[in-house]
Amino acid sequence: MGVHKMPAARGFIRRNKWLLLRRFVQFSILGLFMSGPFLSIWIMEGNLASSTLLGEIPFTDPFIALQSVVAGHELAAQAIIGVGLILALYLLFGGRSFCAWVCPINPVTDAAASLRDTLGFKPNIRLSRYLRHGLVLVILLVSYLMHDIAFEAVNPITLLHRGILFGMGFGWLVIAGVFLFDLFVAKHGWCGHICPVGAFYGFINHFSLTRVSARDRASCTNCGDCFRVCPEPQVIAPALYPREPDLSTIIARSNCITCGRCIDVCEPEVFNFTHRFDKTIGRSS
Repeated sequence: MGVHKMPAARGFIRRNKWLLLRRFVQFSILGLFMSGPFLSIWIMEGNLASSTLLGEIPFTDPFIALQSVVAGHELAAQAIIGVGLILALYLLFGGRSFCAWVCPINPVTDAAASLRDTLGFKPNIRLSRYLRHGLVLVILLVSYLMHDIAFEAVNPITLLHRGILFGMGFGWLVIAGVFLFDLFVAKHGWCGHICPVGAFYGFINHFSLTRVSARDRASCTNCGDCFRVCPEPQVIAPALYPREPDLSTIIARSNCITCGRCIDVCEPEVFNFTHRFDKTIGRSS
């Protein structure tokens, strides 16, 4: 293995530029919804399950639509258009980019992760990352049996988003439960192991255009920072440490949430955003 010269440390902005941009996007989306109830300027109406932009352009969560279809409900034309628009967005930017760039639960779980690291908590309960895929099937089965959308009554994403706009009620208990679960019970417990919405968007990720690449993996210093900050660290190794030196540098695993944190924290700047058709083959160290 070669000897790598450590690069000069980068400033705060460069080490957090994608994180800061994500927070801006997340709160901007929330602000578009809040402008109606609080300012009577109706830009986005509804919630993340179903909404309209400027009263005309519909957006419908595909997972909600799928539950509705399985429950035996016929989708209205507007809902079908809304599903198509959302699918087009996430096929372009990455299915699980919803988790990093839109979902209001993401700042909650990120806060739990930051506090856990600060306090030195080391949750030792290990959950299977396939658990969330099983929950997708369970939710669809329950929707079928109940003839109703099964998950929305307890979905923390919906509860938090609606709660911010219209008042939380018991929803605060659910959000607090997610925070405490990630803090004390399981590292990246909700988003990385349980959330069925993230699992569903992971299926879309298989076909998405946007990717993260370990293009300059030969410069890796093995510091481990990328693994420490990534909520899905298992996706990094195949691209960063390939079995064969001529294998693709693209992180192709469907669970990558394209959050850009590996790009942010990597001092030698190993990682970058790219697309699924990038044929660049990075050298291995």
